Amino acid sequence: MNFLSHAFLAGENPALIIGGVAGDWIKGHLPGALPADLAQGATLHRAIDTYSESSAGFRRSRTRVSAGRRRYAGVLVDMFYDHLMARHWESLHHQPLNEYCERVYGLIRERLHELPADSHLAMDYMAREDWLGSYARIEGIAAVLVRMSRRARQPNPLVNGEEEFLLDPDGFTGDFHDWLADIRDFTRRWRMERSLSCGE
Repeated sequence: MNFLSHAFLAGENPALIIGGVAGDWIKGHLPGALPADLAQGATLHRAIDTYSESSAGFRRSRTRVSAGRRRYAGVLVDMFYDHLMARHWESLHHQPLNEYCERVYGLIRERLHELPADSHLAMDYMAREDWLGSYARIEGIAAVLVRMSRRARQPNPLVNGEEEFLLDPDGFTGDFHDWLADIRDFTRRWRMERSLSCGE
């Protein structure tokens, strides 16, 4: 879901980026069938997801979601944070967002054959439709939520979920910056403990 955040938080390590972006399609014990370096990326993806739940900023954002969508608050906050990351990209990364996205798609293409087969179609669509770049527009987030709603196995309130963000953009933005400072520190320490390059 929050593919841009996972790519960014992986630093400049290609394998961490690939494993991070594809992490939602990587199931079970690691490394499993994955090469060790991609398995590290998937492990970081899982660590980020777990740590985010304990972040004060992330928890505040969850409470901003209305009761009718509260069950899906984590999903919505993930998407809102990718939207905010894309909007604030110039202050976060030296490379323009469109160039960065193309680089991520290229890295994934180079090692797509090493990722789970059920991720291939999604990774192809991600590049062709520029999912990462589309997050900069609220319309892009709305389109993602529509796709997610259609894939769900039961009725859900994800369609028009972007309305939650539009009701309190300043609140979500403040939470995002708090979360980002927290999670960047966490991921730096995570990589250092494993002697993985950051390249930041």
